[in-house]
Amino acid sequence: MIHIPAFKMVHDTVAPTSSQTQLLGLLRLMRPKQWIKNSFVLAPLVFTGQFLELTAIMHAVLATAMFCVASSATYIINDIHDIERDRLHPTKSRTRPLAAGIVSVRAALMLLGVLYVALVCGLVVAPKIGAVIAAYLVLNLAYTFALKHQPVVDIFTIAIGFVLRVYAGAMALDVPVSSWMFITTLCLALYLAAVKRRQELSLSGSKGRKVLEKYSVALVDRYAEMSATGALLFYSMFVMSEKSELVITIPLVLFGLFRYWFVVEALDGGESPTDALLVDWQLLATVILWVVVCGWALWPTVRLP
Repeated sequence: MIHIPAFKMVHDTVAPTSSQTQLLGLLRLMRPKQWIKNSFVLAPLVFTGQFLELTAIMHAVLATAMFCVASSATYIINDIHDIERDRLHPTKSRTRPLAAGIVSVRAALMLLGVLYVALVCGLVVAPKIGAVIAAYLVLNLAYTFALKHQPVVDIFTIAIGFVLRVYAGAMALDVPVSSWMFITTLCLALYLAAVKRRQELSLSGSKGRKVLEKYSVALVDRYAEMSATGALLFYSMFVMSEKSELVITIPLVLFGLFRYWFVVEALDGGESPTDALLVDWQLLATVILWVVVCGWALWPTVRLP
């Protein structure tokens, strides 16, 4: 059951809005900009050399789309649960459609139902990833109602969500995934999550999240440094032991980590990894170049259809 303490207030106090505004609000409620995180689902498609096989591409894209739907569903539940706290937040009170009064809780619940129906339909077509999607949904429910208030556990919960994305990509293609890839993904996600907490604490103090009262900037800085080091180390070991063709991508990964930390430290970015990626052209160019170089380096090993 989803606890909705603020339904009456939202229903009674929201000023009438145009249909177009409400539709845009529902779209914002799904946070489509955050779907870029689901590109992790495509990692096995690249590293297994199946990115020219039409069937494999279709399976990977479907799995990615299902994670987009599942992640949007979790965002809606989170926003409903946090509506009162978001109203008190200086930024979220204006940017979150529920807290800003653009979308009613009833409309949000209707959209949530549509997303769940879409997930069920998707699982009929791609049953292999059903267990992974279910695990992701359960994990995020636990995060919304309990785990996000537990220091350290909250960061690991976010990171595990990225690991599940990679696992879903592997399940969709019915291929094994290297343990190196899993641990690299975990470390990279821990780095992004730690930096996110660092920026929330640095820019807003402990007002944005209750769990931030348990952290300090120095502590999460150490978490981020440790995770970034682990991500670079395990990625390097992965490519040198299993994908030697990708050794040339290690400098790009190192530059990306350096650039992201520059965006955080010098430009006050990083509270949203997605925003940091889309706003900083050097960071975005690095990611695109990494994808291109990976494709070029793995080309001789690609399974031709």
